[in-house]
Amino acid sequence: MNAFPRAEFWRGKKVLLTGHTGFKGAWLAFVLQKLGATVVGMALPAATNPNLYLSLGLQNTLTEYLGDIRDPSWVKNVVQNEQPEVVLHLAAQALVRVAYDDPIGTYASNFLGTAHVLDALRDCPSVRVAVMVTTDKVYKNSERATPYKEDDYLGGHDPYSASKAACEILIESYRLSFLEARGICVMSARAGNVIGGGDWSLDRLVPDLVRAWNDDQTVAIRRPDALRPWQHVLEPICAYLCLAEAGWQRPREVARAWNLGPNEAATVRRVIELAQSCFAKGEVEFATCMAGVHEAGLLALDASLARRELGISPRWNLETAVEKTMHWYRQFESGSDASLLCLDDWESYCSASSQHE
Repeated sequence: MNAFPRAEFWRGKKVLLTGHTGFKGAWLAFVLQKLGATVVGMALPAATNPNLYLSLGLQNTLTEYLGDIRDPSWVKNVVQNEQPEVVLHLAAQALVRVAYDDPIGTYASNFLGTAHVLDALRDCPSVRVAVMVTTDKVYKNSERATPYKEDDYLGGHDPYSASKAACEILIESYRLSFLEARGICVMSARAGNVIGGGDWSLDRLVPDLVRAWNDDQTVAIRRPDALRPWQHVLEPICAYLCLAEAGWQRPREVARAWNLGPNEAATVRRVIELAQSCFAKGEVEFATCMAGVHEAGLLALDASLARRELGISPRWNLETAVEKTMHWYRQFESGSDASLLCLDDWESYCSASSQHE
């Protein structure tokens, strides 16, 4: 069994997507529209310039509400006005180092924002499924190379990780206390590190590399041997959609937390080496000692449960993911249209086989 989003399921479904102006949210909105869904987006305005959301022209093709999920009245009003059938919650402050600078804002966006979305669902009879996206960093990290499973201890040394671990407890509480009894299947999705064309966030590895290399600058890499579960953005996006489909069809079996990630983790150094090869240029300077705020060194996910129970399995290995990503940026820099680049990646991904086939 190899799960993949089905257009016959999504065609005509009304989907509320929070965080649609972000990198992953824009990709998800793009894919949902290709599958025929009616997308309602709610988020802050896009945070970078350029940004994938505007490059794809999504502001012209979906219904959107621009606002702040830290405002519970605004969230509830959007949900009540739109009466979605499926909710995909991605809105968050998603950068580890930004969370050190603004921990309260991060907790408010991630924890309270998630609470506001969940609470709004209590009075929304149209909703059948909610996929709440957290992160691979929700686990109490013991700096082990062994991948973390869904039943490992939650934790968080840094504010971002702690805010997302707290979300996991919150999601389970709302599921058990309120939403399960109302027939709403609520899942949390813990996805690995994401790369792909169209991310211009600051302090993320690939966007930092692309910005510097386009300007013929050297990139300083602070933790070259950090281990992460890297994957192309289409992997978790399709996994979220497969989760939603499964939750619609068999809610009691699927309402839980799920790890979503590649079969193997890789170091920052390895990703950079692949990126240099694909980009055909690019200088880096690797740090020889740890510097700056605390960040986990070793992090790998065990996503075998999703593979075994739901048939969710990666289609692209790391080499392909990096090659597709760097090709996207090079073509965009040369003047290619973002919509055509994303469509090319989507069609290529659809035609690929699962790594377990």
